[in-house]
Amino acid sequence: MTAIGLDQTILTNARIVLADQVMEGSVEMAGGVITAIGSGSSRGVDLEGDFLIPGLVELHTDHLETHYAPRPKVRWHPVAAVQAHDAQIAASGITTVFDAIRVGTDEHADMGAAELQVLADAVTAGVRAQRLRADHFIHLRCEVSAPDCLEAFEAIMDHPLVRLASLMDHAPGQRQFANPEAYKAYYQGKLKMSDAELAEFIARRSLESITFSDRHRKALAELSHARGIALASHDDATETHVDAALELGIRIAEFPTTLEAARASRDAGLAILMGGPNLVRGGSHSGNVSARALAAAGLLDIVSSDYIPFSMLQSAFCLVDTVEGISVPEAIGLVTRRPAEAAGLEDRGEIALGKRADLVQVRLDDGVPIVRTVWRQGRRVL
Repeated sequence: MTAIGLDQTILTNARIVLADQVMEGSVEMAGGVITAIGSGSSRGVDLEGDFLIPGLVELHTDHLETHYAPRPKVRWHPVAAVQAHDAQIAASGITTVFDAIRVGTDEHADMGAAELQVLADAVTAGVRAQRLRADHFIHLRCEVSAPDCLEAFEAIMDHPLVRLASLMDHAPGQRQFANPEAYKAYYQGKLKMSDAELAEFIARRSLESITFSDRHRKALAELSHARGIALASHDDATETHVDAALELGIRIAEFPTTLEAARASRDAGLAILMGGPNLVRGGSHSGNVSARALAAAGLLDIVSSDYIPFSMLQSAFCLVDTVEGISVPEAIGLVTRRPAEAAGLEDRGEIALGKRADLVQVRLDDGVPIVRTVWRQGRRVL
């Protein structure tokens, strides 16, 4: 499918979600960009009073790997996996996606470093063949405590689609798992280990974190800055974590686990990103700070789908219903304009003249947003 459509298209009878208001009217697009926004039109594609919003900009989705490795020791054809992932992304209203690929093999990982290139090449092939509905970039999820993290990063860091990297440490006692009991409950349940096996696992991962984390963070930051790769800090829990992120030139605070870390990130000027599943569910699945609480405190800038693609759009409308004072334009901005700004994508994320015609027709049905039509650069892709 061709990504760029040059024909003029007029979408009319829409509730257009602009940056600061919702207006009834029409949007005209040609040459892949928005060319006119008006209060009404007697001709064009009738959107039947549905919302017209910018295409969502997704900075952190783990979903591609689940299509490629759907079960332990099972691998799907990488091109087919990318196509399936892309279809679900587009059906969720996402027109720009940063596909997260892990860098660094921890003890429980089923995927090795060599498979990074397999997935990255499959995404690249889809982009070059113009058969993907969404615009795809690559986000490297760097497990800094893994012994092979730096080596794996260096093997893929010059890939043309790599635009974002996040620095994370899922070792026991660190960040998301600062509570050792929470770590034990999560990994013992996930990996089905005996108490003795778990104790050995925890000791090994703790030693790896002590040995590798700091040196890998510094090296990865230096390599990323030299290549214009934006950096995110993952699961910060304390002011000290945020201070360390600042020293490394990090711009995005992904999933801060405490109110303390979120406030420190705001004071430091970092963009605060939280997950859609946390917002929709009303809390973190691992017992960390609630994304709704951060939104109510004015400490939320970006919403990511994390592990459920549709949660991104759903969470935007959920915020309007559950957090006092958040308007539809503000909530939609958290999944469109704000992530685009954080990623340096100034050409998209907003319904405005000259911006990319990445648009989504949405109807609310019993409070659930239904994606009816998606356009990318003016061409219908769903």
